[in-house]
Amino acid sequence: MNKIKRKRRTFTDDFKHQMVSLYQHGKSRSEIVAEYDLTPSALDRWITQSSQSGSFKTKDNRSPQEQELIALRKELKQLRMENDILKQA
Repeated sequence: MNKIKRKRRTFTDDFKHQMVSLYQHGKSRSEIVAEYDLTPSALDRWITQSSQSGSFKTKDNRSPQEQELIALRKELKQLRMENDILKQA
């Protein structure tokens, strides 16, 4: 079975809110996916994000553990750079 790779598309937050609203008002996932040519995973992600934080931005939907991990990695990178500079001095 040959699958044609889809071109990556971007959607506005307004469009995402409209799709979530359609779902919340009784339209089935499969109907929305077919009518608007979406991937089921994208629609599911939008529904989840909307219910969790009301935002579609990735950083607004991270768990506290994910945010802490990102902050710690950033701090580690900074400390390694400072350490490399001190080694050269």
